[in-house]
Amino acid sequence: QVQLVESGGGLVQAGDSLRLSCVASGRTITNYAMAWFRQAPGKEREFVAASSFTGVGTYYADSVKGRFTISRDNAKNTVYLQMNTLKPVDAAVYYCATQSRLYRDSLSQGGYDYWGQGTQVTVSS
Repeated sequence: QVQLVESGGGLVQAGDSLRLSCVASGRTITNYAMAWFRQAPGKEREFVAASSFTGVGTYYADSVKGRFTISRDNAKNTVYLQMNTLKPVDAAVYYCATQSRLYRDSLSQGGYDYWGQGTQVTVSS
């Protein structure tokens, strides 16, 4: 069974940075897409960023492009989300996700089979 554990959330001020981490266990992340989604109170869960199964390609939501960076360390079975210039609208629970299928990328929730428990990010103005 794949388990994903996020960490690194917290309370920051607008303009600050945070780095989220997601450690996977039960299976390697090599050759699997990894993604971050977020859900703010009263809103649908939305795509934030994804790291291609190739380990090289990345995808971003328009709202975070240029501010957030997703990266991965396959040796550590870990994916990261570096968030810079945070805004109050970025406040949400951030979830890490991965797929059960090899060699496939996806930007939608339905494409992901395993989810972490989430980590809260709060941004004060």
